[in-house]
Amino acid sequence: MTAKQLYQILNEKIPTSLSCDWDNDGLMCCPDGDREVRRILITLDVTEAAVAFAAEGGYDLILSHHPLIFKGLKALNHGNTVAAKAITLIRKGISVMSFHTRLDALAGGVNDILAEMLGLEGAEPFGEEGIGRIGSLPQPTTAEKFAAHVKQVLGAPFVLLGDAGLPVKRVAVLGGNGGDDTDAAQAAGADTYVSGELKYHSLTDAPEGGMNLIEAGHFFTENPVCEGLRQLLLTIDPSFDCDLFYSNETKLF
Repeated sequence: MTAKQLYQILNEKIPTSLSCDWDNDGLMCCPDGDREVRRILITLDVTEAAVAFAAEGGYDLILSHHPLIFKGLKALNHGNTVAAKAITLIRKGISVMSFHTRLDALAGGVNDILAEMLGLEGAEPFGEEGIGRIGSLPQPTTAEKFAAHVKQVLGAPFVLLGDAGLPVKRVAVLGGNGGDDTDAAQAAGADTYVSGELKYHSLTDAPEGGMNLIEAGHFFTENPVCEGLRQLLLTIDPSFDCDLFYSNETKLF
């Protein structure tokens, strides 16, 4: 299967109609659309380390959640980190496909996977753009116990809890940066909201705000979708050689 054929299939399965207006994703880099795709590297972010790994490992394609190119490039030179990565990719003949907010909103995408991992039942979209999910726990629990559960399930080094003192039963989730959707989660009926990034004042005001808030890390709330992408690729062609690349290079001190 060629790169352009694979993108056409993925574009049908993860349609642009689900994307937010401000987003930029899709076929980010394609040195040769007719190149056969056999080896695929799946990663949350197209970091320099991911590009180097793909180049050294003989991969034909990088499939990511976060876009390689988000803001417009004004020049293609080594003075810009994104441009420098693009130059390496073109030299090595490696294509990059990124699926961002449309993968957040997709049924079975980022937020459905997050809701399932946290044990939510009957998850359904919430918010104006329908990206987040809201569902219910089988049994109510305390905010502290649920925060510990989130930390353990996602493999996060820590989580932040804004404890409003409410039992946790109806939970909204939004992977990545969900700070602007806190009010929408509460309006949807959530007693608890889990996201990768929340606003500082929202967390500190949670005891008076009437909803428990849990910040679990942008990377850790979205990275599980990489395995979901691997499974999707294998349904398209079981002979694909797909590997996951752990792109989080931040360190705790």
